[in-house]
Amino acid sequence: MLPTPEQIKEYIAAGLPCDHIELEGDGQHFFATIVSAAFEGKRPIARHQLVYGALGDRMREEIHALSMKTLTPAEWQEAQKSA
Repeated sequence: MLPTPEQIKEYIAAGLPCDHIELEGDGQHFFATIVSAAFEGKRPIARHQLVYGALGDRMREEIHALSMKTLTPAEWQEAQKSA
């Protein structure tokens, strides 16, 4: 059974403290916007690794593709101002 965007959102939130998560997808390909203070001072690859760590084996077994935008709370606030 393919995971829903809501399930993946729950998986991420259970393994990573997040201020905000938006997730959309079709069951195989997903796009997430994730806001977490845990991303402070980290490069994009390290941020993605934190998300992959939260997803664990699900990333190999259930999720075919996940694109993501990972932001700190300050970066998210700035992005909201210019949106």
